Amino acid sequence: MSDVDIVLIGRNEAQRLPAALAAAKRSGARLVYVDSGSSDGSPEIAQEMGAEVVRLDMSRPFTAARARNAGAAALHDPAPYLQFVDTDCVLAPGWIETAKDFLAQHQRHALVTGWAREEQPDHSVFNRLIDWEWRAPAGPIDACSGNLMVRRSSFDAVGGFDRGFIASEEEDLCARLASDGWALERLPEEMVTHDAGMTRLSEWWRRTERAGHGLAQLGAKHPGRRHTERWRAWLYGLALPVATLVLAVLWWPLVILPPAIYGRSWLSGYRTLRNTGTRPADARAFATLFTLAKAPVLVGMLRFYFRSMLRRDMRLIEYRKDRA
Repeated sequence: MSDVDIVLIGRNEAQRLPAALAAAKRSGARLVYVDSGSSDGSPEIAQEMGAEVVRLDMSRPFTAARARNAGAAALHDPAPYLQFVDTDCVLAPGWIETAKDFLAQHQRHALVTGWAREEQPDHSVFNRLIDWEWRAPAGPIDACSGNLMVRRSSFDAVGGFDRGFIASEEEDLCARLASDGWALERLPEEMVTHDAGMTRLSEWWRRTERAGHGLAQLGAKHPGRRHTERWRAWLYGLALPVATLVLAVLWWPLVILPPAIYGRSWLSGYRTLRNTGTRPADARAFATLFTLAKAPVLVGMLRFYFRSMLRRDMRLIEYRKDRA
């Protein structure tokens, strides 16, 4: 029996699922695939490829956190280590052994992650942006993506993922593990290739809105985390647009001040990107998206606050049409 169990989660990923399962299967680990209401035959594909399939009850809201917890719960006599993989990702050869060996040798560590890269970074500016976002330094971390390996005993001790989160559930898990005294690490090893498949501005907007929802939900549970990002969303997403309107009424020449602040923010982002080696064209595009992102982030935050106030379910914000 392997020392590692692998839980893969997905929804309408029939095109990507075979590659994700094949890579996971090569590790020799036990596989569980959790399906969130697919209509494209994904569960049947997983079953044919030898994975245990868990189909989530469609009467309750789908979240990645809920799916990952269901996959972990389906593993009877669990292995010491648990790897989570999203099915738009393909595990890199050797990652499972590398991550498992690190955890076995470092008893203070509960969780490890690695480097990801985009499969098609040149397919769109959005894919290139996500590829840039993946390039985080190796070493101690306080948050990571959903592709991670965790010590099973630690995962169970903190209660797994908070299934109420529709985004940032990984950072919430990391926060709870850290508060229990565990160390978290990003290894200098390739972990997965990721297929964002993002070609439309509307997809980027929805993905960023979902991130804003997670940012607000994370702040409600862990007020000290990422408060600067929430403050910036309020400033650039609401305060400056309102100030522009007010100044236009009071004395129109002053209306130039808020746009000048946006321009300064863009220039700061551009310079930072160039100083870290980003190509000029990409630096311009990324700085523009960083500046624009405050609006959808604020929309996502407001959506969370509205749902919380009315005690509504935290429903997933889908950004790719092939998953809807």
